[in-house]
Amino acid sequence: MNKVINSKKDKNDFILADLKSQGIKKISLKMKLISLFIPKIWKYQYLLRELEYCINTGKKLRSKLISLKVQRLGAKLGFSIEPNIFGPGLCLCHNGTVVINGNCKIGANARIHAGVNIGNYSRFDENWTPNNAPIIGDNVYIGPGAKLFGKINIGNNVAIGANAVVNKDVPDNVTVGGVPAKIINHKGSEGLIIYGADVNYKKEGC
Repeated sequence: MNKVINSKKDKNDFILADLKSQGIKKISLKMKLISLFIPKIWKYQYLLRELEYCINTGKKLRSKLISLKVQRLGAKLGFSIEPNIFGPGLCLCHNGTVVINGNCKIGANARIHAGVNIGNYSRFDENWTPNNAPIIGDNVYIGPGAKLFGKINIGNNVAIGANAVVNKDVPDNVTVGGVPAKIINHKGSEGLIIYGADVNYKKEGC
């Protein structure tokens, strides 16, 4: 499952994995000097990893400054994401509303499309508790408009179809879709994501 950034090496490893998952081979010096050429989504992900590093290593003042930058850029892009949720290899695919509860835990190589909401049940629901949020495995593709709610476990190598509503556990290596979501095949996420982080994503017998 997902680890967190506790050192500069961790931070660099996460950033390199995130770059690879975005299909970006490298950020050139020219791009750094002329920051308009760096994709804003990548800026956001970079700042998010920097924030995680600062929080986890006790750099309180810097973490406050980076947090403001993350919130400001996130508001422009439509992202509301707390730190220390994702493992390495995160790919936020497009601008557009993405809301992820801070109690969620999501593994490596997550690919998240626009309109995704992952979080607790409503406070007005009888099943609501403060930590009632999904735990999601490695190599998971979450399609546009998908909604995942409640204390559920999503396995590894899972694909969640566009506009699916997931409120029950999902096993490894399947594709789910619909409202409520059901298993529609056993292809899973293979071929739908770029593996930025080195985790064992092959199905048994492959």
